[in-house]
Amino acid sequence: MPKKKTSSTASHSVSKSEITNLKSIDSLKKKRNEPIVISKLVKNLINQDISALSKAITLIESKSPKHSKKAKLLLEACLPHANRSIRIGITGVPGVGKSTFIEAFGTYLTGLGKRVAILAIDPSSSISKGSILGDKTRMEALVKDKKAFIRPSATGESLGGTARTTRESVVLCEAAGYDIIIIETVGVGQSETKVRGMVDFFLLLKLAGAGDELQGIKRGIIELADAIAINKSDGNNVKAALFAMKEFKRALHLFPARDSGWFPKVITCSALRNEGISNIWNMITEYVELTRNNGYFDKIRQEQNKTWLIQTIESRLKSRFFNADIIKKALPEQLDLIEKNKITPFAAADYLLSLSEM
Repeated sequence: MPKKKTSSTASHSVSKSEITNLKSIDSLKKKRNEPIVISKLVKNLINQDISALSKAITLIESKSPKHSKKAKLLLEACLPHANRSIRIGITGVPGVGKSTFIEAFGTYLTGLGKRVAILAIDPSSSISKGSILGDKTRMEALVKDKKAFIRPSATGESLGGTARTTRESVVLCEAAGYDIIIIETVGVGQSETKVRGMVDFFLLLKLAGAGDELQGIKRGIIELADAIAINKSDGNNVKAALFAMKEFKRALHLFPARDSGWFPKVITCSALRNEGISNIWNMITEYVELTRNNGYFDKIRQEQNKTWLIQTIESRLKSRFFNADIIKKALPEQLDLIEKNKITPFAAADYLLSLSEM
């Protein structure tokens, strides 16, 4: 009796599950390539659609000229739904525990029924221009919280510890109905000042025993902070944290009174053990109540919008200058002349600027 032939093609056939996966991938690709309809995107955004918010932020982050007009329309449509949140800036040197603190703080807020959006800014490499964007990995618990939204962004060429489109992202998050917007800055030193012009409350995280209590007095960032939180105040570090708190309290008395009517506070906390987190929120609500009652809260928001106008003009002029065809052609020539010491950078700049005015 002849042997039954076995099919040699069985191992090469595509299973139903693989076909389904391929169809899903194709479907996702089609969705990504679909033209963006602003009215639909805004409607979904206001209805608190997370994917719409992510798509909207991606649109405003795009440097493509074809997206700039749509981004403008998107922001204009979202503005009437903005300005309803409390904006909090959080900064501190690397290693101070910003991500751990924000996860503990954000979880506490969502536990109170608040919807929290976190705009985490990661530094971009000056060499590769890349960025790790690992904040979602560091905030494992919060990333699963349905009341929380975490969006990591790279600084790019933006200075001051924020990304190029952080302000716009704040507007979009507010339009999506988030009660609290937290901006986590890069945290690399004295440049963490730009965020002060974007938030209502600016929290500086510090470490005890880092040797910079008195050095910190010299830093402009101390002047900008509405509160200083000595993090990692636990275990054997409690005594050092209490000492650091006293030192910073003394330091803050050296600065002049603020227009807000608020005197900056110093507090200890342990994000790892969830200690002192509620005290920080109570302090922030106290600040907001005070500044809303004396009119400072609205006044500073108006000032921030004026600053946003000036910075937008500067950004647009810079973009228009470098994207002009005549500059694209002349810039490499001038750079080559500078390398050969045939012209000074100042003369080259004057020449290029004169071309842009033609």
